[in-house]
Amino acid sequence: MSQSSLLRTTAILGALSVGIGAFAAHGLRSLVDPAQLVTFETGVRYQFYHTFALGLAAVAYTLPAVDPRRIRLAAWLWLIGIALFSGSLYLLSLREVHGVPVSFLGPVTPIGGLFLIGGWVALLFSPRRTT
Repeated sequence: MSQSSLLRTTAILGALSVGIGAFAAHGLRSLVDPAQLVTFETGVRYQFYHTFALGLAAVAYTLPAVDPRRIRLAAWLWLIGIALFSGSLYLLSLREVHGVPVSFLGPVTPIGGLFLIGGWVALLFSPRRTT
């Protein structure tokens, strides 16, 4: 993933985060119970946190002290983590609305969380070693 792709992805996910969050705040209150709304909002919050992380990665991408391969790895781990963690929370919290059985997604949420953590670990190891 190039720096420009990373910036575009950040922009798209940022816009989606705002839109999905607005949908939760204004459209979901009458459709789901409060506990499911909290779950949905958790998905939005973590999506937004990691969208900011992707923006950080885009900025760090060309720094001479940073290994761009590790930045790319962090970005991919965060993207997969957002899809699995936030995506599973969205689907699980909306199961009464869409009526599709999604209980199998329960274990997907923590796996997505592991991907999110993995992105931060990849970022930890992204600075180049100096001698």
